[in-house]
Amino acid sequence: MPYLGLINKYRKYLPVSAKTPVVTLHEGNTPLIHAYNLSKNIHPNLDLYLKFEGMNPTGSFKDRGMTMAISKAKEAGSKAVICASTGNTSASAAAYAARAGMQCIVILPAGKIALGKLVQALMHGATCLAIKGNFDDALNIVKEISAKYPITLVNSINPFRIEGQKTASYEVCEYFTPDFQAMPVGNAGNITAYWKGYKECLSHGFAKRLPVMLGFQASGSAPIVRGYPIAKPETIATAIRIGNPASWKQAVEARDESKGLIDMVTDAEIIKAYKLVAASDGVFCEPASASSIAGVIKLAKKGYFNKFKGGKRARIVCILTGHGLKDPDKAIEVSAKLNMVKPKLSEIMKFVKI
Repeated sequence: MPYLGLINKYRKYLPVSAKTPVVTLHEGNTPLIHAYNLSKNIHPNLDLYLKFEGMNPTGSFKDRGMTMAISKAKEAGSKAVICASTGNTSASAAAYAARAGMQCIVILPAGKIALGKLVQALMHGATCLAIKGNFDDALNIVKEISAKYPITLVNSINPFRIEGQKTASYEVCEYFTPDFQAMPVGNAGNITAYWKGYKECLSHGFAKRLPVMLGFQASGSAPIVRGYPIAKPETIATAIRIGNPASWKQAVEARDESKGLIDMVTDAEIIKAYKLVAASDGVFCEPASASSIAGVIKLAKKGYFNKFKGGKRARIVCILTGHGLKDPDKAIEVSAKLNMVKPKLSEIMKFVKI
């Protein structure tokens, strides 16, 4: 039977009915990749798996929530949707709105969005407006607009976004229940959704236990870790450059209920992990995604996983939220430079190691 998107697959567990017009690009069903090379590099007692959400239609996990948010907006008769975005939400909202024949308005923090994400929203026909402010300023504006005008807000404070995003947990549990799940934390909707999904999987008998949730923020944009909003968040990981997460309370609940943690990693640690996962296991993710791997490396160095000594290998699922092509400028900046050589065998072989 052909795969027709996550609403069709998980309809029984989602707030949809026969009247819901399913707006889908066949999102979900993303690969869970055993990163055996990376595992060896990090810790001898770890088995690392990568849930590569960059394989969704617009290149990020946002598509899971957007298929639900746009479908329910269309069911309600909405003609337009709006979002604040650091990039991935805008690309996804614009694509699904185009699919649904709806208008999409995007409010962006000026100069704080990766080019690969902005161009997607523009190509899908969204009305994109940049403001002199950060993501939190943009979110406050779209909340005000959606409250005053008949325009549906499709940021992760929209509960249907969380419903769609929780399906990734269902997909993981079709393989196994991890001991730990590591993931980036920006606006905190995704950790909220995964935890909701895992609890539902346990109640439905798809999982025998719950994983420990490990969330990671960038050190220059770590309000949950520091315990207060960051007025001017800064990090190279643009997708998690958020100073006052909308789902802060729910993220803390996921952390505490799972007996996990939310920590922070530096930009240098993120870039190191970003390059390491691409070079060791062939998976190219965007910088924010690599914060999950950077966090696992940090915890491994601290001995956090040593309790799994004695034969048991801890299985960790790292959520890679977006594809590396989302931020090509950063990849070009940190990767090895192109060597120019003459078209001669002797010249080329100077660079070939065999």
